[in-house]
Amino acid sequence: MTSLARPPRPATTDGPVVARTRVELHRAIRSFDSLGRPGARTVLVPTMGALHAGHAALLDHARGRGEVLVASIFVNPLQFGPGEDLERYPRSFDEDLQLCARHHVDVVFAPAVEVMYPDGRPKVSVHPGPLAEILDGASRPGHFGGVVTVVAKLFGLVGPHVAVFGEKDYQQLVLIRRMVADLCMPVAVLGVETLREPDGLALSSRNAYLSVEERRAAVALSAALRAGSLAGPAGAEAVLAAAHDVIAAEPGVALDYLEVRSGDLDAPPPRGAARLLVAARVGTTRLVDNVQVQLGMRASEGTPP
Repeated sequence: MTSLARPPRPATTDGPVVARTRVELHRAIRSFDSLGRPGARTVLVPTMGALHAGHAALLDHARGRGEVLVASIFVNPLQFGPGEDLERYPRSFDEDLQLCARHHVDVVFAPAVEVMYPDGRPKVSVHPGPLAEILDGASRPGHFGGVVTVVAKLFGLVGPHVAVFGEKDYQQLVLIRRMVADLCMPVAVLGVETLREPDGLALSSRNAYLSVEERRAAVALSAALRAGSLAGPAGAEAVLAAAHDVIAAEPGVALDYLEVRSGDLDAPPPRGAARLLVAARVGTTRLVDNVQVQLGMRASEGTPP
């Protein structure tokens, strides 16, 4: 197999090339052709910034999937509803750029809203279908329409061969894969397992909103998922009961949903791999998490009990 080592950079800097406009983005990506890498395989990691170790894991995973690594940093207003945290969403571009440099990103695409949406809210957008109306979509109407629209635009602008997303936002990952399949987009969409703190809390940019006491309470989400996973051999109802018990014991967590679904977010199978998904508010911060569970099977053996 051909080694996909990090390529030389098109600029005399130790950091990535920063592109703010469409022209700068295309010029930065095309510059790799002049370095003797015509048609280089491009990998995209879309982000909203406020990068942390979870994003670093995505970048490291992406680095081995192609020759040109592009990270986008864009807080997308289309996916925020009324009263959500668009204005206070954490922004730390200088620190983000340093993290991108440490993880060998070649191009950072960091457009202004006017660059992504030059005519204001787009008159044509991607409709995500009924899958966007369940789970997070039921609590955040219109959210996933904004997500798939901006991802479709990023795919069109960057032209990646591969795009890498985290499994923490599992419904988002499923919808993007569905969009790529249904609209025949030539992009391979890869998911990367959620990175966690030592106590189990999933890494998230929104963790920065939590107070010390809220941070302690938030661990109940991952603890509930772990308890549910252990109950997998007894079936979906037992999984939910075990997870609910953990959430109910933590008064600082206001549950939004806790559900078992198939890997495609349909009804769970009686046996085999499924997803246990949770969303809750801790203080004013809404957090999501999920794990894979094995229903009616011993996880260590992969066989029915």
